[in-house]
Amino acid sequence: MQSLFVKGEVSNCKYHSSGHIYFTLKDPKGTISCVMFAGSRSGLSFRLSEGQQVIVGGTVDVYERDGRYQLYAKQILLDGNGILYERYEQLKRELEETGMFAPEYKRPIPRYIRTLGVVTAATGAAVRDIIQIAGRRNPYVQVILYPATVQGEAAVPSIISGIRALERIGVDVMIVGRGGGSIEDLWAFNERAVAEAVFQCAVPVISAVGHETDTTIIDFVADLRAPTPSAAAELAVTDIKEILGELASYREGLNRAMERQIQAQRSRAERLGLRLRADSPAGRIREKRMQFLSDEERLQERMRRILERARHRLALSVERMKGLSPLEKLNSGYSYVCDEGGTNVRSVSQVIPGQLLTVHVRDGKINAQVKQVLGEERPDLS
Repeated sequence: MQSLFVKGEVSNCKYHSSGHIYFTLKDPKGTISCVMFAGSRSGLSFRLSEGQQVIVGGTVDVYERDGRYQLYAKQILLDGNGILYERYEQLKRELEETGMFAPEYKRPIPRYIRTLGVVTAATGAAVRDIIQIAGRRNPYVQVILYPATVQGEAAVPSIISGIRALERIGVDVMIVGRGGGSIEDLWAFNERAVAEAVFQCAVPVISAVGHETDTTIIDFVADLRAPTPSAAAELAVTDIKEILGELASYREGLNRAMERQIQAQRSRAERLGLRLRADSPAGRIREKRMQFLSDEERLQERMRRILERARHRLALSVERMKGLSPLEKLNSGYSYVCDEGGTNVRSVSQVIPGQLLTVHVRDGKINAQVKQVLGEERPDLS
């Protein structure tokens, strides 16, 4: 029997070290042994486990050793929700291959925003939580809601229209999502068209679909994934208290920097003022005057020392001259005799009787006439 599809519940599932998978497929009416060889594992896109409802495609043949029928699986699909999951995994692989999940396409979420766009249902806990949290964190942020259909056949075009409408308005950041639900309820956010609309949106998008454990295709495409709509509001809207605290810190830092600059400029101005006063004409005149006074004092001191030394030398010379001065000799009782021509008479041979002589004494002079010339009688020493 070739190309059969058998639906049932998985039990006794074992992964062999060789890569083969052995399991039993059962329903209320019976069981059949199954094996998927390692070479057929490409037909399995998820991990097979106990209790799963699956549809197995393959060939039924007799296992000769035990003499019983066995299903050789070529393809295994999840039944019911499993089919949707298979579609989800396939679209995820396709979009990932196109590069739509690449981190280089992720744009940063603006920290300071004025308008927040929300694409979700007009009623429900999601929109209430977003509005409440955004208002509490920053009441100055304007929340613009596009009331989209988020479930059913009309959900996909409605969500796409909401994304494009808020993009045209020019909101600063956008939240796209809804509250929790089954995989069927959330399926609109797993459609290719919605993923492409999110990827192509010029506004940064935060995905917020379902609960924390729910993951949809737009979570991988969006610029940022939030586990819940409430968390998305916290990620999109910065708390104004934090902003005010940062502003206060910046203000204090700016004031300190300004004070430092003012003090530095004041000190510089003082230094320049001192330099200006020193370099001013009046300052230069005072400086030169002080220098001249100092030079004058040094010159006077030097002249005083020179005069003192000169007086000392003069006194010494005077003392020496006193010893040679005729006046001093006269004061000592000696006299000075000269002829009419002023020639000093030192010998009797220089005068003759009748000759006029002048005798200089201490207190005047005496005019005299030679009466007699007498030679000196020297003792005979022979």
